[in-house]
Amino acid sequence: MLSIIEYSVTAIVCLISAIVIQRIFIKEQNRGSNIQAINGIKWFGLAIFVWGLGAVLNLVYTELLEFSTSHKILIYTGVLISLANSLCILLSLPSIEHNKTRGLIVRLIQRFSTREFIGLFSGVLGMIAFVFIATSYNNTEISNNFIWLIDIPISIFVALSLLYELNKAFKSRQMKFMYLPTFTLFALIIIAVCHRIIPQDQVVQVIDQKFWMLAGSITSISFKFLFILLFSILLYSWKFLSEKEVQQSMVETLSEEKMKLRTTIDNLTLANESHLDTIKSMKIELQTLKQLSDIQLSDRQKEVLANLALLGHDKSYTEIAEAMHISVDGFQTHIHQIKKMLNIKGNEGKEQLIAYAKEHDLMSFVSVKIDG
Repeated sequence: MLSIIEYSVTAIVCLISAIVIQRIFIKEQNRGSNIQAINGIKWFGLAIFVWGLGAVLNLVYTELLEFSTSHKILIYTGVLISLANSLCILLSLPSIEHNKTRGLIVRLIQRFSTREFIGLFSGVLGMIAFVFIATSYNNTEISNNFIWLIDIPISIFVALSLLYELNKAFKSRQMKFMYLPTFTLFALIIIAVCHRIIPQDQVVQVIDQKFWMLAGSITSISFKFLFILLFSILLYSWKFLSEKEVQQSMVETLSEEKMKLRTTIDNLTLANESHLDTIKSMKIELQTLKQLSDIQLSDRQKEVLANLALLGHDKSYTEIAEAMHISVDGFQTHIHQIKKMLNIKGNEGKEQLIAYAKEHDLMSFVSVKIDG
């Protein structure tokens, strides 16, 4: 009755957990998550599924086929299930993310592809299992528990590697309080291993048979449940950190874009200021040109400018005034008024007046004659 409860509870919990975990894996895969990062979800889910499958097979053997719990076929199946579970856990270990040094087992796994490691694991243990089965199958003097010797070293190595990687992962995520559950999981696995290998007929001489079976069932169920719990916490923390890393990446990206936009705005501001200065300068020039175009010179002033343009390079104001038969004061008065109208200042006013006269076609107003 106790074994039926153990197998039933294990089958229900493990199969449901495996389905949920695989759905999480598929969802993350569809979201485009890194395959290497989420492969651990798949392999952990398969490890739990193998446990559930083993419990279902045990129910079939004990209830439908009415095998005893110490039957060779049931034990051989248990060893196969345990080895398959160990393989899945081993393949999941490289996906447990942490920034510490990887364990020896994980470094060994990483040297091979998934297909190569499965082939190597299955080949080596297949040969060892064949030797054990051939030795013990028809030999009544050898205990049925002898076959568990195939699985014991593997289970211990897997337990140690799992303990190492889990502790490193929880330490990296500042979750050192999870050390106690991981050590508890390791201890339960070791107890379960010892329960398998020690022959029951020898144990009952020291310990009550019901207590021994109860301890085995409790240990078996407890370490599976604790394994699922630890993996769920690990998965949740991985998901939380993954989302946090995505958010940090988005913040960094937005900060970079903000800096680029700020630089662009600064450049546009400088360009805009430059354009504004250019426009301002052009406005001043246009205003000046407009003012100059609005200037209305009298015919006498045009005559003075024209004669200045003709003789100004060679003659003085006095000589030009004599040539025009006007007084020097009158000539200079005209020049002063014209400079004021054209907003001409400085010592080079004469040259600017000559240039203005030529640019505005005032040479037709020349009234003096050049001696021949």
